[in-house]
Amino acid sequence: MTGGGGGGSALLEVSELTVHHGQLRALSDVSLSVGAGEVQAIIGANGAGKTTLLRAICGLKAPTSGFVRFDGADLAALRTERRVAAGIVMVPEGRRLFPSLTVQENLQVGAAYARKGPWTIDRVYELFPWMPERRRQLAAQLSGGEQQAVAIGRALVANPRLLLLDELSLGLAPVIVARIYDTLPELLASGVTILLVEQDVSQALRVASRVHCLLEGRTTLAGAPADLTAAGIESAYFGLSSAAAPGAAGPAGAAGGAGETQ
Repeated sequence: MTGGGGGGSALLEVSELTVHHGQLRALSDVSLSVGAGEVQAIIGANGAGKTTLLRAICGLKAPTSGFVRFDGADLAALRTERRVAAGIVMVPEGRRLFPSLTVQENLQVGAAYARKGPWTIDRVYELFPWMPERRRQLAAQLSGGEQQAVAIGRALVANPRLLLLDELSLGLAPVIVARIYDTLPELLASGVTILLVEQDVSQALRVASRVHCLLEGRTTLAGAPADLTAAGIESAYFGLSSAAAPGAAGPAGAAGGAGETQ
């Protein structure tokens, strides 16, 4: 599967975003643009600021400076739940389901601030055919891959325009990761734009129309996968050299990655 075309107008604009955790600067002047219908991947080593970026976009972390615009509107004054109602929804790292609730109850939580749209609990059940017969099972009793599917379903019933996926494959077996990624075409077909943080760089390059690399809170590389080189990605990822430029065009290889705890 390849990423969406990204030919539409910018749905999300992040401009010169700086975010602090106390005295620690987690992001420094990060800018990116995500087109409607696009899959864009954020890559980077542990502590690069990837999760912080997603949290700033969805309103869970206030920026020190810079701005986030969604469909042309500045989000500075918009609380997290209002961003959900506007169409920005995140699947957090580690799933963060309610373990004492059933599968169906977790999905119902996602509908609390839902927009009108095509995604319902029944449609989520169609996307993940194993769910209906397990809908009364507690989330705590599910496998990691099943929990990730429920977390995605919980986000979808809110009918997002922009879906933020944080460490989609973290801790999952490759076969489960492949099944999760197989759902992306249907999400794109329903009109969802995707910004994902991915520890598996080769997977990110396979599905994304654009890749954005962070290192210690700064952008070190950005571009379409076809325009990036393996050496350029490795340099940007690990900070081996000044890697602001993507390098010569050509097929990109995989750089190793780690999940982000920050």
